[in-house]
Amino acid sequence: MNTTLDLPHVFLPEIKAPLGRPPLTGNGLDFYMPPALKAGEPPEARGLARDQVRLMVSYLSDNRIIHTRFRQLPDFLEAGDLVVINTSGTLKAAVKARRADGTPLVLHVSTRLPAQRWIIELRRPAQTATRPFFEATSGETLALPDEASVTLLAPYIPAQQAHPDQPVRLWVASLHLPNYHSVQEYLAEFGAPIRYDYVKKEWPIDYYQTVYATESGSAEMPSAGRAFTPEILSRLAARGVQVAPLILHTGVASLEKHEPPYAEFYCVPPVTAQRVNETRAAAKRVVAVGTTVVRALETVTNEAGITHAGEGWTDLVITPARGLRAVNALLTGLHEPEATHLAMLQALAGLEHLQITYAEALQRRYLWHEFGDLHLML
Repeated sequence: MNTTLDLPHVFLPEIKAPLGRPPLTGNGLDFYMPPALKAGEPPEARGLARDQVRLMVSYLSDNRIIHTRFRQLPDFLEAGDLVVINTSGTLKAAVKARRADGTPLVLHVSTRLPAQRWIIELRRPAQTATRPFFEATSGETLALPDEASVTLLAPYIPAQQAHPDQPVRLWVASLHLPNYHSVQEYLAEFGAPIRYDYVKKEWPIDYYQTVYATESGSAEMPSAGRAFTPEILSRLAARGVQVAPLILHTGVASLEKHEPPYAEFYCVPPVTAQRVNETRAAAKRVVAVGTTVVRALETVTNEAGITHAGEGWTDLVITPARGLRAVNALLTGLHEPEATHLAMLQALAGLEHLQITYAEALQRRYLWHEFGDLHLML
């Protein structure tokens, strides 16, 4: 069954994959996504409010699909359900850098590690965006604005273990910021939001923040929550749907095929762990807003399905074989072919459901990435 709500009827021609690219059929999700479906600007620039992006609601039990707008989200949840949000705020994590020989680069400040170390990525400036830079060496120091600098200490080992034949993309580095008390303070002064080639112009940092962000720390926006507004949160409360926070500071996007996620800082407070346990005991839905929430909750949930409070760095990779223990519903964006997040989605929904829903999203021209449309799996 396929239903459309709150959307005008529009004829959408079939998307044809180029020769040599598989359609969305067969044994996996290696599909062709047209570049036109990459959202290149915020919905506000397209004349939409935050909560007017499209929402595909799919039911795991019977593969039923409903097409609507995000502002209808409360209509699909029930009293006793729990919505878990990631309140990490987005940093202006892209900073101009320069090698000793004068080569201009862009530094992406990614993930904070223990002992004041950071995972960083170096990129080469381009006309509209940036490209990875692979020629740096261990021990190299690069100049940053206002007498600051970054020293490359060593390749980030997990990424290299996954792709030992690939050049180094991620580094463990130390930042020297003599005139600033914190990395966050420095980035607020000299940084810009990270953007990739499908976003053709710079947008202010406000476009990369959720309305409920409380603590800056993410290199890139936890974008599944972008469409929330205070009005939607109020409507959820009025329906008896609880909202619980946690933190997971996201790093830079993984741009290599099949490259696993790397360690990211998380904090699940006691009240959130308690509400997750109570919701599951009552046979209600724990709705994770984004894959970051799934990763944090699953990190602190044991094999018996009991969620505990905790904080630290998680390198958990969720696959269908591992399965999910805390989360049984998910609000997320749409993910590119071969993205590691698709394995997490398959752990929740199964391959057949993803094939059906992604074929529907492609046919109806849903938009991908941080400024795109959303998918609610119930």
